Amino acid sequence: MIVWRRLWRAASALPGFTPAARSLVGVDRWLGRVTRGRMVALGMAPSLILTTVGRRSGLPRSQPLQFVRDGDDLIVIASNWGGEKDPAWSWNLRANPEATVTLDGREMTVTAREAGDEERERLWRLVLDQWPGYDAYRKKASHRTIRLFRLTLVRLA
Repeated sequence: MIVWRRLWRAASALPGFTPAARSLVGVDRWLGRVTRGRMVALGMAPSLILTTVGRRSGLPRSQPLQFVRDGDDLIVIASNWGGEKDPAWSWNLRANPEATVTLDGREMTVTAREAGDEERERLWRLVLDQWPGYDAYRKKASHRTIRLFRLTLVRLA
């Protein structure tokens, strides 16, 4: 599995990776649901399922996301594949910072806080060390700042 992870990680920086990976999000959601978060991102990167409350609908919205650890906290990246706009889940977190994370078969309630300028660069280094492809997303989204969110455990659900 380690060899596949290294190959997948290296491929993340190649042109054409984003459309291919983006087409697998539905499979990723399904895989995360049936494995209770034990396998997301096809097992190729540390991932979780974030469930927010839709800021307009009030309905639960789940999204598979990569994360990096920073101490006991989880850092998620609102890259939207380098798209023009922030992903919907980030707007949901900004409207209501309480969310649920499914990770390794466990559900946890978390509180989100957007990373401030003073910690952004350090967190970006953690993100890029784990997944170099995020640098391409940051360059593609140069017209906006890609938001990083710190998820802090409140309780096991």
